[in-house]
Amino acid sequence: MRKWGPLVAVCLGVFMLLTDVSIVIVALPDIGAGLDIDFDGLQWVLDGYALALAALLLGLGALADRVGRRRVYTVGLVVFALASLACGLAPDGATLVGARIVQAGGGAAMFATAMALLNLSYRGRDRAVAFGVWGSVSGAAAAVGPVAGGLLTEYLGWRSIFLVNLPLALAAVVLARRTLPESRDPGARRLDLPGAAAFTVAAGAAVLGLIRGGTDGWTSPAVLASSTAAVVALTVFVLVERRSPHPLLAPALLRRPAFTGVLLCGAVYSATAFSGLPYISLWLQSVLGLGPMAAGLTLLPMSVVAFAVPALAGRRLAALPVAVPLAGGLAVIGLGTLLQGALDGSSGWAALLPGLALTGLGIGAVSPVLASAAMAAVPPERGGMAGGALNTFRQLGQALGIAVLGLVLHGGLRDALAGHPAAGPDPEATAGALASGRPPAGLPGELLRTAFATGLDRTLLAAGLTALAGAALVAVLLRRRPEAAGPTARGAATSADGQAPARLAEVAGDRHQVARS
Repeated sequence: MRKWGPLVAVCLGVFMLLTDVSIVIVALPDIGAGLDIDFDGLQWVLDGYALALAALLLGLGALADRVGRRRVYTVGLVVFALASLACGLAPDGATLVGARIVQAGGGAAMFATAMALLNLSYRGRDRAVAFGVWGSVSGAAAAVGPVAGGLLTEYLGWRSIFLVNLPLALAAVVLARRTLPESRDPGARRLDLPGAAAFTVAAGAAVLGLIRGGTDGWTSPAVLASSTAAVVALTVFVLVERRSPHPLLAPALLRRPAFTGVLLCGAVYSATAFSGLPYISLWLQSVLGLGPMAAGLTLLPMSVVAFAVPALAGRRLAALPVAVPLAGGLAVIGLGTLLQGALDGSSGWAALLPGLALTGLGIGAVSPVLASAAMAAVPPERGGMAGGALNTFRQLGQALGIAVLGLVLHGGLRDALAGHPAAGPDPEATAGALASGRPPAGLPGELLRTAFATGLDRTLLAAGLTALAGAALVAVLLRRRPEAAGPTARGAATSADGQAPARLAEVAGDRHQVARS
């Protein structure tokens, strides 16, 4: 335990924070019914977590360099545990959303320091083993999330998906205090608080405007105010970053087409591969009548294939020009998502399986290459910033994807219900009830199935076309391989063979720069 205690402590934290991204998906109908949360509120249960992760990752990485990485990691564990308790005991939707945001803050502290702590705890072959296990645990978290969420929700209730974090967090805190080394960077850059604040406001306001626009109307005062705030905050962020001596994201990096292409790929990848899953889960449970466990198992083929591809073909993916797995993987995700969106009123859960498996194939091609591509596209001294920016864009892509696809789903349901007497005098309200997983009493089963299939088809069509368009743009941006991208750099982030994360550390050179990636 003395030797592998640091690995266990870090893996416990990373497993919890990544599992909590997806564990909520199959519990959404039960959460909505239990706390009487409408469709907008359910979106915020997911988006609040993703947005907070996106907004805080870069800033907490810089803070950890200054005050101590073990300290920030341990505080993150405690915050995550307390927020999980608040989620599990939440009496209403507003409390749950607020607790999820705080929970993500703790998760961001863990995510921003995990790689640094492993890098400092191990050397040589042990380091390669540690990073290999860490990568495998990170991949397994995505696969386990929906199944674990379904199992806990069905047999112990939805609150258990949050409360289960408490014993894991306690064990991780004890191990972290006893086994993790403390470290700081004497030359750490100053915290860019104005930039962090402007980015947080811009992201939050943009998502709020998208979520409210579908129900309140695009010209409503609240939506106009949110949109204006997003534009102003984004402008402020750009100006601050251009003038700051220690920016969160150096503007010069965005002038590199290869780096911009990798960030775009990360955002589109998260927005199209994962953001539609909550709405598929609602269809499986509220329309087809599956339980949470069955719904989680239905989504499992995507996770299994996504996990198997890097394990079986990680070295071959790393040897290819970076545009092939990234742009090609996005294209496969787009085709898989379009294949999922071929539902009608008579479709059952099995209709999703081919598309989910194909989407998993694309995920497996993109995921092991993204981090190394970001590192290879920038100078070595900017490696930490590049890795942090990629994680931020991935979380931001998922948050925006949930909001946009929710808007498409709501509009599709409304249009499918319009003109049907059984939908009542207010199709908008009926569509909102359907989208939140609580069909109105008296709505004919045939209309329910047809309307939701229509709305879900539109949602998946939008995701699929976005992935294909993103693939084309990423291919253009990555058409020339960056000079720094040799075979070792391109393959560095693959975790399939257990050696790649160690190679990533060697390529980046500077420990604290690698850590923030």
